[in-house]
Amino acid sequence: MSRRSPALPFILVTVLLDVMGIGLLLPVLPAIVGQFAATRETQAYWYGAMLLTFGTMQFLCAPLLGALSDRYGRRPILLASITGLGLMFLATPLVTSIGALLATRIFGGALAANFSVANAYVADISRPEDRARGFGMIGAAFGIGFVLGPMAGGLLGHIDIRLPFFVAAGLSFLNFAYGLVVLPESLPRERRKAIDFARANPLGALRGLAKLSGVGTLVAVFALINLAQFILHSVWVLYTGFRFDWGPREAGLSLFVVGLAVALVQGGLLGLLLKHVGERRLVLVGLASAALAYAAYGLATQGWMMYAIIAANLLGFTVGPALNAIVSKAAPANEQGLAMGALSSLASLVAVIAPLLGTPLLAEASHMPANDWKMGAPFFLSSLLAFAALALALSHFSKHRAPATAS
Repeated sequence: MSRRSPALPFILVTVLLDVMGIGLLLPVLPAIVGQFAATRETQAYWYGAMLLTFGTMQFLCAPLLGALSDRYGRRPILLASITGLGLMFLATPLVTSIGALLATRIFGGALAANFSVANAYVADISRPEDRARGFGMIGAAFGIGFVLGPMAGGLLGHIDIRLPFFVAAGLSFLNFAYGLVVLPESLPRERRKAIDFARANPLGALRGLAKLSGVGTLVAVFALINLAQFILHSVWVLYTGFRFDWGPREAGLSLFVVGLAVALVQGGLLGLLLKHVGERRLVLVGLASAALAYAAYGLATQGWMMYAIIAANLLGFTVGPALNAIVSKAAPANEQGLAMGALSSLASLVAVIAPLLGTPLLAEASHMPANDWKMGAPFFLSSLLAFAALALALSHFSKHRAPATAS
């Protein structure tokens, strides 16, 4: 990696700024949508459409961008996607219709799928024994960006709801200029190949789920708890605005606290918990904690209660990593990539489905008084999904002993 020393830092900065740019918009995008909506109900439906189209384009285009980088090289695809994201950020606050706003989300979602290219670049420039470390650094950059982005977006949006978009655009253009100077190509021409459209689609990755062995209904558990989580993400900013009259600053701060809690648990406490509690019991306890927390979010009557629930639900943030560890141990050593890739594809799919469920429920309740418990309908759905995941996990663990790690 030494001869391409600027490359890995650039990739990390790219992931960090991409995620920050997307996170900057989370606290203010509902307000932008609201400028074109006559009622709260219309605002909720259109906001759901924005999330749906962005997620769908990411789901569809991640394999395609990776295939394009195999054909034309990593550098031009990365630089083009960074520029395109900057243009999307710049255009969003300038549009004058809801249709144009939706078009920017379609365009931006396709280009925001460049994480697959970033991972491919790291694989190109790393020795096999160093790749796990490189992928871990990308994951850390992703986490930091998600923590910093919503907080900065909330603070900037409190000044002007369009300001976060211009800041995100500026970050993207600065990153493009930096990459234009320092980023070398990582894929030699002799290693490039033609695009295989049979594999450059998400369905090819999802077929790998059928080949997973030894986990059974845990795949459904993974899907249900991720769906519950993404429903929360899809309605959080709108819900807290309707229920507690939170603005971009308050919404951004709450998302920042969620990010800190996730970082604290997954970056610090998880190893200790796995050692003393074990993966299976941690899944069960975490699912129970999450199910109760979702119900509590829907019943909260004061804004401060949301922070108390976040703090009380720290164990809920352990479910995803614990499930990944169980699936990884059940899969043979030569199918680790297949197993983890299939779960990632499944997570992307439920992220697309979540706005179709959460935002219509919130839209139907949006005309109710702020203190009406039915306003929390999306969170009650998330709670039911988490309880269903808990029931499936209990059933699975009662029928299957913990397997030895596959060789």
